[in-house]
Amino acid sequence: MTVTSPDPVVTVASPDAVVTVVGVDAAGAPPHPAVVPALAGAGLVVGAARHLATVSVPPGVDTVVLGPLAPAVRRLSAAVAAGVPAVVLASGDPGLFGIVRRLRAAGLPLRVAPAVSSVAAAFARAGLPWDGAAVVTAHGRDPRPALNACRALPLVAVLTAPGVGAAELGAGLIGWSRRLVVAEHLGTDAERVRAVTPEQAAAGAWSDPHVLLSIAVPVPAVPVPATAVSAAPATAAPAASAGPVTAAPGPVVPAGMRVDNQPAAAPAGGWALPEDRYAHRDSMITKSEVRALVVARLRPRLGRLVWDVGAGSGSVGIECALLGAAVLAVEQDVASAAMIRDNAAAHAVDVRVVVGRAPAALAGVPEPDAVFVGGGGTDVLAAVVARRPERVVLTLAALDRVAPAVGLLRAAGYTVEGSQLSAARLADLPGGSIRLAATNPVVVLTGERPCPT
Repeated sequence: MTVTSPDPVVTVASPDAVVTVVGVDAAGAPPHPAVVPALAGAGLVVGAARHLATVSVPPGVDTVVLGPLAPAVRRLSAAVAAGVPAVVLASGDPGLFGIVRRLRAAGLPLRVAPAVSSVAAAFARAGLPWDGAAVVTAHGRDPRPALNACRALPLVAVLTAPGVGAAELGAGLIGWSRRLVVAEHLGTDAERVRAVTPEQAAAGAWSDPHVLLSIAVPVPAVPVPATAVSAAPATAAPAASAGPVTAAPGPVVPAGMRVDNQPAAAPAGGWALPEDRYAHRDSMITKSEVRALVVARLRPRLGRLVWDVGAGSGSVGIECALLGAAVLAVEQDVASAAMIRDNAAAHAVDVRVVVGRAPAALAGVPEPDAVFVGGGGTDVLAAVVARRPERVVLTLAALDRVAPAVGLLRAAGYTVEGSQLSAARLADLPGGSIRLAATNPVVVLTGERPCPT
């Protein structure tokens, strides 16, 4: 029998048909008390070999050792259909990037008894609060969104995978002001938790499984040692060094969380902000009406990297960062580059600033998902499209530059859309009258590369 709750998506099974999912911590500590009666009445137990070894399965109960998940899901579905109770053993909190999502998608009625997740354990070992953290995974998927989340947000936990771990993520974070905490073999005799720089992480050899914590530090960054946050037990197996151990300049401290308790939500203060919300010189700033369309065309969100080339005041890039994107601003003027950093700090976002003249300054920086070209000639646009971002947005005040830009984008395989924006703003006149003051018209071009099939 299945009882349907008021929410039509969620079903609660009667005890004779339930699948009990029990979390097991990394050390194989005694599992949740619910596992004992669940196992006593189970007709099927599913889990990895290491998890099955931590419990006493009653004689005669069928077991399935997890490999590919699909066969196990079929066995569980058959058990539920036959009214046979089942138990699934999983790592940590199975509702956090774990098996619960897949079992729910299969329509199985679940009861979940979690253990401490590896993410919670990593923060606990480091002695850090994590109520403002974003939790992402690089396991079994494109690692770039996880990497870009680390570039964008002040506090991120990453569930890693072989080949997509601290070394690879550290290499991608070089140039960003970050301190990394790598927690290996949590809860075992081989546990090791270390604070390192991205450079040290990239050069190190790390044991699987491990969890990575990415923590923003003030700019300019101080040297971060490879000191242990918590020492491994005396019986710990030797592990590869992540770099020389030196005196620590201070404790690992995460940046402040957002007051609205949303680490990557839409900005509470809005976007397309008035120009006076940014420091700028000689009105060299993308006007708010234009910025609204440009940011919409760039489609910034958590997991994407946006370049702001010819950034000026940095207003476009900063608003992309407010919407969760990682942002890299390129600006040749040293004073303007400093102003971008000040503006970013004023809006409490992290923007990496590269000081140099494009296109030369674009060499060696990470590949973008979207690019805003706010300055430079066709050589800059050509260098941008050569990197094949999904979207390119540029603003042009001079009409004679429109046709060459459209031609260049189309020749590179982009579909091009464009519009001319002209705004007139309310302005006061003597005597209390109001007039409309025109701003300079601007052409906004958007190039979109077809997604591969």
